Amino acid sequence: MAGVTLIGSTIKACDNIDKRAVKTADETMKLSYTAYDIQMKHVFTIASSSRSTTPVMLVQVEYDGVIGYGEAAMPPYLGESHLTAAKFLEQVNLSQFSSPFLLEDILDYIENIKPGNYAAKASVDIALHDLLGKLLNEPLHKLWGLNPEKTPNTSFTIGIDHREVVRKKVKEASAYNILKVKLGKGNDKAMIETIRSVSDVPLCVDVNQGWKDKHEALDLIYWLKEKGVLFVEQPMPKSKEGRDDMAWLTQNSPLPTIADEALQTVADVLPLKGVYSGINIKLMKCGGLRAARKMITIARALDMKVMIGCMTATSCPISAAAQLSPLVDWADLDGNLLISNDVYQGLKVVKGKITLNNKPGIGVIKL
Repeated sequence: MAGVTLIGSTIKACDNIDKRAVKTADETMKLSYTAYDIQMKHVFTIASSSRSTTPVMLVQVEYDGVIGYGEAAMPPYLGESHLTAAKFLEQVNLSQFSSPFLLEDILDYIENIKPGNYAAKASVDIALHDLLGKLLNEPLHKLWGLNPEKTPNTSFTIGIDHREVVRKKVKEASAYNILKVKLGKGNDKAMIETIRSVSDVPLCVDVNQGWKDKHEALDLIYWLKEKGVLFVEQPMPKSKEGRDDMAWLTQNSPLPTIADEALQTVADVLPLKGVYSGINIKLMKCGGLRAARKMITIARALDMKVMIGCMTATSCPISAAAQLSPLVDWADLDGNLLISNDVYQGLKVVKGKITLNNKPGIGVIKL
């Protein structure tokens, strides 16, 4: 699919990624961004929708000849787009900061430009973290004191589909030690039975709010446990009205329940104690690496499980999230593996396990 170049707030089609991008006038730190559409290898279906592309914004922050890479990945349900990201990024003025090492000041400024726009904010956050790692010539996980040997396996996502397509996807994912299965469209048992006909690896399931009755949900969770499922992600609606039902389900469930749609920012973590067993943190939802680290700290203080997840995206934000993976219980960092037109090389999965490289920053190179 053609890329899209953004100049101010005007969008026009082009055949390739246009290297001309908007930059700040400041010559100390330069921000640039380019719109792009990533293509899915297979149509991606969850309980509420299907899609074959995802709009992303490729972001760069340059300082002293060194470039940090970032990205905003924006599936439609987030409410962000090429246009909204461009409108936000064109307001970012880095010229007021003398050094990228003033990271806290810069990110406070980014956060307070306007409410929302979390994917756009995450793109700048990631680029700045990548830039600092490159200036120090060290990977982020090393600067944070994290042990790369403690990375978890990543799950590989199997979307809702016809039996023959599901079997094909599972066979393609034979190198993975855990599969994440999308449920919630009324064919849940058929999906699991189809997968079990060709694989016996552990599973986790993501219902995307697809179950409505707590008693039926509990019965199904008991059945899923017998089928080798490890935990259940966002089984019921995130609404405040449904929170009591969700808390009841968590209290009675034989499997951990993980909040996804019910969680976005740092402020959302504390109220979920007792409602879910754990949280799924996504950089595009919370605003980037700084916010994600805060969420991990709060969740651990509350004795909650932690998962690091992702949107479909290039290897840029996936590799950024992977820098935090030694801190979590589970990872679902396969968004780059589901697309056909990646523009970066970064995160590697070796025998199903996230493997961090020693490249500085977030560990990616541009192709």
